[in-house]
Amino acid sequence: MKIVFCGLSITSSWGNGHATNYRALVRELGRRGHEVLFCERDVPWYAEHRDLPEPPGGRTSLYGSLDELAERHRDDVAAADLVVVGSYVPEGVAVAEWALENAGGVTAFYDIDTPVTLEKLRRGESEYLSRELVGRFDLYLSFTGGPTLEILEDEFGARRAIAFYCLVDPRTYRPMEARRDWDLGYLGTYSDDRQPALERMLIEPARQARREAFVVAGPQYPEEIEWPPNVERIEHVPPTRHPSFYAGQRFSLNVTRAEMRAAGWSPSVRLFEAAACGVPVISDWWEGLDEIFIPDKEILIADSTEDVLDYLNQVRENSRREMAAAARRRVLAEHTAERRCERLEEEVAGVMAR
Repeated sequence: MKIVFCGLSITSSWGNGHATNYRALVRELGRRGHEVLFCERDVPWYAEHRDLPEPPGGRTSLYGSLDELAERHRDDVAAADLVVVGSYVPEGVAVAEWALENAGGVTAFYDIDTPVTLEKLRRGESEYLSRELVGRFDLYLSFTGGPTLEILEDEFGARRAIAFYCLVDPRTYRPMEARRDWDLGYLGTYSDDRQPALERMLIEPARQARREAFVVAGPQYPEEIEWPPNVERIEHVPPTRHPSFYAGQRFSLNVTRAEMRAAGWSPSVRLFEAAACGVPVISDWWEGLDEIFIPDKEILIADSTEDVLDYLNQVRENSRREMAAAARRRVLAEHTAERRCERLEEEVAGVMAR
């Protein structure tokens, strides 16, 4: 197929979880013989942190305005078998309207922020998608599964909403030998609604377990946060260093945004990355998590400082390794770029048949 993506970013992973998903997806689509074009708005904050200017698997085009996008790629969109517009694209409503008007094949909206999107639509906000546009796409590829899929179809009029969870490229995210620098690590951009859980599940454990080592990596954390001396801060870890970063941890922490936790069935890409790298995850709880990983066998569930300290102190090394191996097997079986591409091909074929 000829496939065109209009997404937030594939060239820069700074401050967003979109890039790693797009990179793995485009690379696998290219490997499977598809011709892929990724269109990305050239914005200063990503231009300054562009860690993969030429992603493998397809062609990347940076555009400066909607007019430039239309002028350069109207023919590509018209000739494409599949056109995908992503969430949080700058001027996303205008981009989506343009893509829908010019697309000659199947159209899809790829929402890597579904619960956030639905809350915006309910408030009447149209930052990157309008309520009217939802039903105009042939497919709605949703970051969130479970009951949200019915809400998308029944309340918002999506023609076909499917769970399209985050994904990993196992050729990139794999176990590796590295020095164990930290007992617990967290990778994520600062978020107001995640910070209380991070305080409860990493910062306070660090205050109480002063002999243990912790790390928090990610941009945009306020300067006024008082980090304990045994918490290392890293501003940004590029995806090329993710495997070694995870390998340096005994456990990896997953903290979920409030909208995702409320909706359930919203696994972060960090869950799959850490597991694919053979590192067991300690996560907060949300509905549907036990359908992604088996608690106490493939993942550890925590809600309090005491829960985290108990895991750090009581989980033996052989149990930790067994859990990591079980989680990795689950990810390789169900959450790779190959699995997602297979599903995408099936869904597009179904639309074409209908």
